[in-house]
Amino acid sequence: MGKVPSGVMTAENFGEEAGVSRETLDRLQVYADLLVKWQKSINLVGASTLSDLWRRHFLDSAQLYPHLPRNPQPLFDLGSGAGFPGLVLAIMGVPQVHLLESDGRKGAFLREVIRETGVDASVHTGRIEAFRPEEKARVITSRALASLDRLLDFSQPLLTKNGLCLFLKGRKAQEELTESEKKWIMSAKCGASITDPSGIVLAISRIERNHGINN
Repeated sequence: MGKVPSGVMTAENFGEEAGVSRETLDRLQVYADLLVKWQKSINLVGASTLSDLWRRHFLDSAQLYPHLPRNPQPLFDLGSGAGFPGLVLAIMGVPQVHLLESDGRKGAFLREVIRETGVDASVHTGRIEAFRPEEKARVITSRALASLDRLLDFSQPLLTKNGLCLFLKGRKAQEELTESEKKWIMSAKCGASITDPSGIVLAISRIERNHGINN
């Protein structure tokens, strides 16, 4: 995926940019249609973003796919909301995706999309801190959930020793990274977002608490 042209993105534009199959694109279209339908009664995404859904949400999520390791499962998506980025990655073929969402209504929406698309994903409604998985995650993803420090608090207990966090962050990312480095030891790499000029893809691994200070 490279620099994306400006203008409203269609499903076909997305398919070309993301390089997905016709079957995957059809499943994403089902997802898009359900989102527009449910948006009338539940605030799933910002109303102003609906007109450019394929860029603002689907492509924004899909850009994480090339950053995934060869065997990314299980993948935990924290604060899934309307399913971004975790459910998009599941539809693109990532197996064993677990969507963690505290809002019961949004959880119902996610389950409906999973039923209609038949993807390998499950929904867990409740607080992230209360989630007790049978197996720790190899990959954890999140978008627009919390500050980086809070995300690391959520992620570190759920991640395997060699696991990877992929976070979509906005213009405050560098500031959050600097602040988090006071409490955490980690390996962090930043990549430019292809959908947000001020955004980055933040890849974090080898996360440990910095016990040299009082947290």
